[in-house]
Amino acid sequence: MKLLIVDDSNVIRQRIARLASDTRLPETEIVGQARNGAEALSLFVRHRPDIVTMDLTMPELGGVECTEQMTAIDERINILVVSALSDKATAIEALKKGARGFLYKPFTDDQLVDALLEMLPA
Repeated sequence: MKLLIVDDSNVIRQRIARLASDTRLPETEIVGQARNGAEALSLFVRHRPDIVTMDLTMPELGGVECTEQMTAIDERINILVVSALSDKATAIEALKKGARGFLYKPFTDDQLVDALLEMLPA
């Protein structure tokens, strides 16, 4: 499984990266970590990950717009929105643009692992 981690928080990126090696998940290769949507799109095109964890509130290019652009490139991409936003409208917008799941921050290790497992192709 190839994973791209997109979040403007270094702490969150490192936490997701650490949890990607959880034994409940298939072998995971982190193909990139992006601080914003613009970096994420560049890494996405270069590495074609299986799953993307996507923050919504980021500088340069936000998560909703980035999700829309990624799904335009590859409609099969599995995007898991990971956000502290309690604004349900924004979360729903991301899902309408192609995200396949949503996880609220703060999250537990188990919640992230379960959410990633749900993203895996059957």
